[in-house]
Amino acid sequence: MRNPSSTIVAISTPPGKGGVAVIRLSGADAFAIADRVFIPRGKAPLSARPAREMVFGDILYDGERIDDGLAVRFVAPGSFTGEDTVEVSCHGGLLVTRSVLEAFLAAGATMADRGEFTRRAFINGKITLTDAEAIGDLLEAKSLSAVRLASGASRDKLTKALDDIRYDLISLMSSIYARIDYPDEDLGDFTDAESLSILEGVRAKVEKLLSTYKTGRAIREGIRTVIAGKPNVGKSSLYNAISGEDYAIVTDIEGTTRDVLERTVPFGKVTLSLLDTAGLRETDDPVEKIGVSRSREKVGEAELLLAVFDASRPLDKEDYELIEMAKQLPCPTICVINKVDMQTFVDINEFSAHFEHVVTLSAKSGDIDALREMVEQLFLSEELVIGEDAILSSSRQVGALLHVREFLDGAISAYRAGLYADCASSDVELAIGALGEVDGKSVSDEVVADIFSKFCVGK
Repeated sequence: MRNPSSTIVAISTPPGKGGVAVIRLSGADAFAIADRVFIPRGKAPLSARPAREMVFGDILYDGERIDDGLAVRFVAPGSFTGEDTVEVSCHGGLLVTRSVLEAFLAAGATMADRGEFTRRAFINGKITLTDAEAIGDLLEAKSLSAVRLASGASRDKLTKALDDIRYDLISLMSSIYARIDYPDEDLGDFTDAESLSILEGVRAKVEKLLSTYKTGRAIREGIRTVIAGKPNVGKSSLYNAISGEDYAIVTDIEGTTRDVLERTVPFGKVTLSLLDTAGLRETDDPVEKIGVSRSREKVGEAELLLAVFDASRPLDKEDYELIEMAKQLPCPTICVINKVDMQTFVDINEFSAHFEHVVTLSAKSGDIDALREMVEQLFLSEELVIGEDAILSSSRQVGALLHVREFLDGAISAYRAGLYADCASSDVELAIGALGEVDGKSVSDEVVADIFSKFCVGK
């Protein structure tokens, strides 16, 4: 990142024609730069106006009036970034908005990088790294559940859970140090047995948090879901029904879908990375053969398989091959018996002998509520309330907590083996350090840069 004392500027609203656009300015010279560009319709300059007061005035570029608008200033540390900040609202439109931005750049501001406003908020202690990730998730949210997961209430619960773990470990570490440094003074707060009990309790808290990731990931990142079946069983109709749009071509001609189609879509409370595949069958068509090969490859990568069967036709060799293929997969499979709105020629009960999860539907009619409920049951914990409970949703957070658990296991093993407390102390220290990587209290610059690089300019 550039010099943190520089004053940055960016357009904070989406590009395009609109009623209002917002330009954000942040840094030590924000007020001085704003005074060169924004002239209030009154005697006092913006820098002399009360903080958080909306002021109407003219916007100048090289002394020429280019627009009028509203401006408000926030005095450090009472701003989002923790720095002196000015936000100017002008008329929306590509040219006028760009001109206002250029006026601030000409007056001495520097163009902001992706996520630089939020990154400065993190550096200045206004938010944690967990908060920053949640803001990014909120911008990318594709479902109401994703919005709730990124909400302030959910973040606060996760922060509290991490702080409770940190408090327990620091209290234990203080006791261990006291016993090591003053072995004859009996200064430690906890005996070895009590220390072991604390460590086991902390490990249980870590394990509980880790168990929430399946739910968090299903909501935030999405479940890699592959729709598979022989030709003309209704895979593309199901793909369209789940997506809510006619993305896939649907015809009565076998082999219409010859390549893999993929979209990320909300599906009830979860998100699916949804793949529609070519019909699984033997074929002499060289193009279709490539599609079938890719389909088999994607099935092997699935986190959820929707194995589709046509209730209007008796099962044949290709259907039974799909059944056997599904049994070999490590991921869960939902048997989808499609076209039940037509005359059926299959024994639906027969599928229960092969699949734990079976649902009947008509993809053509769009009646897929039963499938949605089944997916949610598979990937969401009934014990968790989205938006209210502490839920992990980031692989980075999980990786750090796995390290915490590893170090806790080392310390627990030392105590169980009857070793001296100082043998466990190094693992406890490492666990505290790894815990700091979760919320950014101790994290590398590379990780921070990677997180904020995913933000848009102006955020």
